[in-house]
Amino acid sequence: MQKTAFFLLIVSSLLISLSAIRMADEAPKSADSSSAVHIIYTEKPQGEEPEAFHIRTLASVLGSEDAAKEALLYSYKNAASGFSAKLTPEQVAEISKQPGVLQVVPSRTLQLHSGSATTRLH
Repeated sequence: MQKTAFFLLIVSSLLISLSAIRMADEAPKSADSSSAVHIIYTEKPQGEEPEAFHIRTLASVLGSEDAAKEALLYSYKNAASGFSAKLTPEQVAEISKQPGVLQVVPSRTLQLHSGSATTRLH
């Protein structure tokens, strides 16, 4: 049973990363070239919709709800609680200190590799 739970966690993390990458590619480019996509893992909000909590958390760092909505790329509500957003290094440091934020990690592009293009059958 533990292997199944671990496998599901790995698959969920991969799907979250792939989703963040896709959303980042579709997002308008910011004038701030030092910003990069990060995934912010949060506690599951109690008594509040996840996206509202994510926007409120971002707004506390970015200064306004409008700026938060512009920076928010995707809200994760099912497999994990969190969101992805384009943040500068300074914003990453500040949001890491916010209540309910568990972890902030840079989004990474992963290449899936398959076996050899040519397979011989004997």
